[in-house]
Amino acid sequence: MKKIVLLCLCLCLCLVFSFVLGCTKNKKEAKILNVALTSDISTLDPVNSYDNVSGMIIYNICEQLYEYHYLNRPYELQPLLAEAMPTIENKGQKYIIKLKKNIRYHDHPAFKGKVRTVTAEDFITQFKRLSYTPLNSTGWWVVDGVIKGVNDFRKTVGNDFQKFKTTSISGLNAVDDYTLVIELVQPSPQFIYKLAMSFVSPVPIEVVEYDKNDLSHNPIGTGPFLLKKMNAKEINLVKFPEYHESFYPSQGDRFTNSRGLLKDSGEKLPFLDGVDFIVVNDNISRWEKFNQGKLDFIVLPQEFYNQVFDDVGNLKEEIKSKNMRLQTIPTLTYWWLAFNMKDPLLGKNLNLRKAIAHAVDMNKYIQLFTNNTGQKANSILPPGVLGYNPSATLPYEYDLEKARDFLVKAGYPGGKNLPELVYDTRAESKISNDQAVYFKSQLALIGIKLKIVNNNFKVYLEKSRTGHLQFFQDGWTLDYPDAENIFQLLITVNHPPGPNASFYSRPELDASYEKLSKLPDGEEKKALIVKMEKMVNDDVPWVMQYYSRNFILYHDYVKNYRPSDLIWSYPKYIRVK
Repeated sequence: MKKIVLLCLCLCLCLVFSFVLGCTKNKKEAKILNVALTSDISTLDPVNSYDNVSGMIIYNICEQLYEYHYLNRPYELQPLLAEAMPTIENKGQKYIIKLKKNIRYHDHPAFKGKVRTVTAEDFITQFKRLSYTPLNSTGWWVVDGVIKGVNDFRKTVGNDFQKFKTTSISGLNAVDDYTLVIELVQPSPQFIYKLAMSFVSPVPIEVVEYDKNDLSHNPIGTGPFLLKKMNAKEINLVKFPEYHESFYPSQGDRFTNSRGLLKDSGEKLPFLDGVDFIVVNDNISRWEKFNQGKLDFIVLPQEFYNQVFDDVGNLKEEIKSKNMRLQTIPTLTYWWLAFNMKDPLLGKNLNLRKAIAHAVDMNKYIQLFTNNTGQKANSILPPGVLGYNPSATLPYEYDLEKARDFLVKAGYPGGKNLPELVYDTRAESKISNDQAVYFKSQLALIGIKLKIVNNNFKVYLEKSRTGHLQFFQDGWTLDYPDAENIFQLLITVNHPPGPNASFYSRPELDASYEKLSKLPDGEEKKALIVKMEKMVNDDVPWVMQYYSRNFILYHDYVKNYRPSDLIWSYPKYIRVK
C-alpha cells in the first residue's frame, strides 16, 4: 500500500512539475508586444477618446467602417467593417454603406452567452451617443450640423435616456441589418475620413443599457484584441480568437519594399497573442525599460540622443550591437503656445499676445528641446496638407525690441502693473517643467512674470475641456490629412469640450469654415485656406513652434513595424520573433 501511495505521489509531482514547465514555456513563447503609455488613461469610451494615449488602446479593441492602408503613403482609406467604399448620391449628401456580415463582437455579459454580430443599428446607436448631452462627447463636432437631424435629436432628448433609446435621427437609417444610410446637411468631401475615427465605433444598445452608457473602463468592440485587465498602471489586451478574416497587405509604397515589409503578404491577422500596455510617465524609466527588453520600442526622448547617435547622426555601434533598429519618421504632429481667448487679460489684449509672440526664441527652443530635430513652424498648417506654403511666414519673430514695444502698446511698459500670468504644463515630467522654465525665463526678459502650474496629462486635459487654462502649450496630431481638421480647432462651435481649447472665435472664420467643409481639393479651396490662415494670424490665438519628427528605436525581433500618426491599430500587423 505504501508503494502505491508513493508511486501516486511521484506521479502527481511529475504532473505538477510538467504543468509548471508547460506554463513557463507557454508564457515564454507567448507573442506579446510590450508598449509604453506616456500618461494615465483618461477614458476608453470611444465617444470621448480624443488623445493619442487612449487611442492606442481603443483602436485595437474597437473598429470602424474604414481604416488607413497600413503600408501605402500618401494615406488612403480602405474598408474595415464596411464591405466596400460608400456609394455617394444626392450630390455628395447621401452615403450608402454596405456592412460586412457576421462580424462578431467580443463577449459581454449583456449578450447573455449568445453571439452578437455587428448591425447597421449599432452605428446609429454610437452616433446617438456622440449627440447625447450627458456624455459631453469630445467627438460631437464630427456630427454637429453635419448629419441631418442630430441637432434636433440632441435638443429633443436632452438628458432623458428613455428618449435617447426611442428617438430617431432623420439622417440615419438602417435599411436592413447590413445597410447603413447617412444623409448630410450639405456635401462634405471630408466626411469619409470621419468614418475611420474611433468616435464612430459601433456599439450595441444592450451594452449601452447594461453599462449605463458608461464605457470608460469597459469598451466593447470587434477588434483583433480584447480587454483582459485594466488598472492604473497596466492594460492587457489578448487576441480575440473569433476575429473576422483580415489579412496582411500585399502591396505598399517604395519604403515598404525597401524595408522588406511584404514578407507576410496575405497572412491572416493578427500575429500577436496580446499587447501589454504599461504606464511609464517619465522618459528615464521608459529608456531603462526599453534597454532591459521590457519595452519593444520607444520614441526616443531628446535627452538620450547623445547615447544613441554619433557626431554625424548615425547609430552608434554599441546600439547596433544590441540589435536595435531605428526609424525616423516625419509626423502629422505639431506644436504651438496657446492663449485662452476667453481670459479677461490675455484674450482681450492683442498687443499683449503679440508681445509674448515676439519674446520667445523658438530657434533656441527647438535646439534645446528637440535637439534640432523639429522643423520650425512657418504656418498654422503642417507640410503635406493642401494650402501649406513652404515659403509662408508668420506675423511674428523673435525680436525683444518689438516685444517690448508691443508690451507698451498693451498698456504694460516693462511689465509694470501686469498681473502674473499662469502657464500650465501638459505632463509631470522633467522636460515639461524645463520647457515651462524656459518660457518663464524668456518672458522675464521683457518684464512678464509667469507662474508655473505642473499637471499630469489627465489633469491637463480636464482643465483644457473645462476652460481652466490661461497660457499653455498645445499640439495636434491630424485625424485626417485635410485643412478642415486644423481649422476645426479654431471655430466657435468647437469650444470645449470640443477641440478648440483656445476658445478662439471669429464669425468670418466660422463662415469660411462652413464653405471649406463643402469644397473638394482644388484652387478655390486652396485660396480659401490662405484667406482663413490670415484671419487667424491677425488675431494671434497661437504662437507656432515646430513640426515634429520622431526617432523610434525598436528591437530587431519586432517585425513589420511601420510607425504612423494615423494608424493606431498597428499591433495587428506586428510579429515578435
